Amino acid sequence: MDTSLQSLDQIRASALDMAVRFGPKLVVAVLIMCAGYMVGRWVGRVLERLLLRLKLEIPVRSLLVRIAQICVLAVFAIMALQNLGIELLPLIAGLGVAGAGVALAMQGILGNIVAGLSIIFTRPFHVGDYISIAKEEGEVLDISLFSTTLGHPDLSRVVIPNRKIVGEILHNYGQIRRPNIAVGISYRADVDAALALIGEILSANPRILQDPAPSVGVSRLSESSVNISVCPWVKVPDYDAAISEVNKAILDLFSAKNIALALPQYEVRMLGGAAEGRT
Repeated sequence: MDTSLQSLDQIRASALDMAVRFGPKLVVAVLIMCAGYMVGRWVGRVLERLLLRLKLEIPVRSLLVRIAQICVLAVFAIMALQNLGIELLPLIAGLGVAGAGVALAMQGILGNIVAGLSIIFTRPFHVGDYISIAKEEGEVLDISLFSTTLGHPDLSRVVIPNRKIVGEILHNYGQIRRPNIAVGISYRADVDAALALIGEILSANPRILQDPAPSVGVSRLSESSVNISVCPWVKVPDYDAAISEVNKAILDLFSAKNIALALPQYEVRMLGGAAEGRT
């Protein structure tokens, strides 16, 4: 019983000695880290305002602000560790060895980060552009360190790891697209009138951009039709809707103006009482 009491007294005495020796230093270290957090947030806000004036992309601004905050917090963390009397050189060496092992285990993630930095700083595309990459295409909704998110007209999203983008052939349509609408009319129809009516349709549709100007012309003389190519420019979100509206307007107006659309033709010849057909 006396031995147990003596052990408890020794533990209590050791705890009091540790509290007296390291308690104030621990409190100061916590205050230093709190001050570092507040200073980091202030530096981030100041840097954010400065970067807004430079008109940088949102992912670039976010990355630079985050790096600045981490650097400030790291400086204050070193000050806190020094205040506690911790030797930094062995700690840094240990972190280096651990970091090498973590890097080997996270090669894919680190590859995405490096690729994300390359995309953010080289800026081959921006948020709002329509791109085609890695057998996928869509409007760029977000660019992060790890992945790029594309949006489809059906409201679905495709998340592409950044390492799948860097080094691939990229087709950037920008923020406008040009649909290619083909209209086939009969050889007996008035081609000039048809071209004029299509021009009126494109001028009246609010989704069609007038700058760049739409392109309309005869693209091909096929066996049974005169093919007219209709190539207007539209904003990326209006692409599908514009195609549908222009096709509907052409169908209605050509019908009202008696401009015949081309129909498949089938020729039948009677040879020796047997019917042979060909298109």
